[in-house]
Amino acid sequence: MTRTQLILAAAGGSLALLAGAFLFQSLGYLPCKMCLWQRWPHAAAIAIGVLALTLPHKVWAYFGALAAATTAAIGVYHTGVEKDWWEGPTSCTGGGLGGLSGDSLLSLDAPGIIMCDEVAWAFAGLSMASWNAVFSLGLMVIWLIAARRA
Repeated sequence: MTRTQLILAAAGGSLALLAGAFLFQSLGYLPCKMCLWQRWPHAAAIAIGVLALTLPHKVWAYFGALAAATTAAIGVYHTGVEKDWWEGPTSCTGGGLGGLSGDSLLSLDAPGIIMCDEVAWAFAGLSMASWNAVFSLGLMVIWLIAARRA
């Protein structure tokens, strides 16, 4: 594959993962705080892909690899929180109330709290956070190959 094709594949992969996240959200799988954290590096990778194609320099591919590695790391961290390997943010795990009082929680108008330590959907034993980590590691490798072809 050419450098351009690799960049298109890597940035396109982030676009596909981001689109998939929004598709799941439209199907009623609301994202938790950590799920939202995982989206930002994908958005950055898409923007980096545009920059890499318009301002050719291998540094952009390294930035793309960093964005993919970042979302993969967040996905691994989120997976660990889901599997109770370590603690997650108190605002969205365990007894976290997101700063809401008891009265607010009992109100019918209270915002829904999506817990980061509960798996909303899984396939083949892996949650969405886990799949994000797996695919993002693959995208990181593609970005690194693109950087070597520059």
